[in-house]
Amino acid sequence: MAKSDPRGWRLNVQYAVKRRQLPRRGQVRRWLRAAVAGKGRRAGEVTVRFVGMGEGGRLNAEYRSGDRATNVLSFAYDDETRLHGDLVLCAPVLRREAAEQGKTLRAHCAHLVVHGMLHLLGYEHEQDAERAALMEAEERRILATLGHADPYGEQD
Repeated sequence: MAKSDPRGWRLNVQYAVKRRQLPRRGQVRRWLRAAVAGKGRRAGEVTVRFVGMGEGGRLNAEYRSGDRATNVLSFAYDDETRLHGDLVLCAPVLRREAAEQGKTLRAHCAHLVVHGMLHLLGYEHEQDAERAALMEAEERRILATLGHADPYGEQD
């Protein structure tokens, strides 16, 4: 369901899987808003879609040449005046990673929604170590404003 934001954002959250323990739409919208705050983007449209292994694997293979489902895929459709993009999060991968890392599913979802949104905004981490450090620092800053721990810190 899409919801217009008074700041001109249209934020849509879709569930193509059972919503068991996944964050609610309002929470996902809050994370998206935190990621764009102070970035100079006044309006746009972003869809976040939680999917299963099949859809996640197909999208990764088709658009990223991956051989399996991954935690988050970002697709930017920027028209220079408004940010348009999709984030696809694979729920089974998120659940597995959260358990392996000793994190709550909510905290891991918050991190990957913020991470994906930063990709939509032009941040990259695969080019070089300096760009990766900048992106990780921004993720830490945003997640701290949301009350979440450093996602790259030591795991218990």
